[in-house]
Amino acid sequence: MAEFIKLYNENPNQKEIDKVVNILKKGGLIIYPTDTVYGLGCDITNTKALEKIARIKGVKLEKANFSFVCNDLSHLSDYIKQIDSPTFKLLKRALPGPYTFILPGSNNLPKGFKKRKTVGIRIPDNNIARTLVSTLGNPIVSTSIRDEDDILEYTTDPELIYEKWGNLVDVVIDGGYGDNYASTIIDLTDSEPEVIREGKGSLDIL
Repeated sequence: MAEFIKLYNENPNQKEIDKVVNILKKGGLIIYPTDTVYGLGCDITNTKALEKIARIKGVKLEKANFSFVCNDLSHLSDYIKQIDSPTFKLLKRALPGPYTFILPGSNNLPKGFKKRKTVGIRIPDNNIARTLVSTLGNPIVSTSIRDEDDILEYTTDPELIYEKWGNLVDVVIDGGYGDNYASTIIDLTDSEPEVIREGKGSLDIL
């Protein structure tokens, strides 16, 4: 069963963060809070861990729509092609925040994503998520954890998440109740931004 670790968004305990990061570096899977719904994540550089997440989600890794969760915009040049000034200004305006931006992938994407033309970038407005990424030193690949329930699409209570997912992952972080609205997804690969999914993030940024 997974470890259940309580962290506070205002001031995440660095010792506990270090413990989670060590587990990520060894190929572990974690469930952690964001500024929207809880996410299932692993170290972007660990192909075996990526494959595990794809199996849990029932998708092929090459086809999976996973997001790259970053700490700030400095990681972007590692994974995306050069973007123009209006696109960069839009990212600066919106992030950190409840958005996923689809951007053109570069040639040095991690092994599991080599064939991808695009990547989804997330910088959540959540200290736990961003401290994990900055301590790890590279993005966490992430996907929302969904419910099969018709009424509740996303579980918001970390204890219920632990009960349901605790035997599939290595750590569940309790960062308080999650949201049940996912991020707004905006595709920036064309000349005009295209809204793929309207979620928690307001469209006023466009």
